[in-house]
Amino acid sequence: MPQHQLVESEEKMSTDEKPSRNEHEYFVKREAELMRERRERLDEERRKQERTSHYNKCPRCGIDLSEHDHKGVKIDKCDSCGGMWLDKGELEIVEELDRHTPGFMHNLIGLIRK
Repeated sequence: MPQHQLVESEEKMSTDEKPSRNEHEYFVKREAELMRERRERLDEERRKQERTSHYNKCPRCGIDLSEHDHKGVKIDKCDSCGGMWLDKGELEIVEELDRHTPGFMHNLIGLIRK
C-alpha cells in the first residue's frame, strides 16, 4: 500500500473510531443516569410505604390507634395495651386546659380507664 493511502486510511480509521467511542460513552452515562433516577424513585416509594404502614399505629405494640376527642384535644389511644399518645402541640393544649378547666385531668384519666 502506498504511503499516501496508508496515511488516509489511518486518518479515516481514527475518525471512524472516535464517534463510536463517544457514542458508547454517551450511552454508558445515560444508562447510569437512568439507573440513578430509578433508584431515587424506588427509595421514595419505599419511604412512602413505610410511613403508610406505621401511620396511626401504636409505637409500643403496633396495633391501630383509635382517636378520641377530649374537650378539643385529639388523643390517640391503643385499645390493646392502653397507651395514649398525643400529636405535636397537643401536650401544651392539655397543660393549658388543665390550668383553666377544673377536673380536666381527672376526666382525661377517666378516658384512659375506658
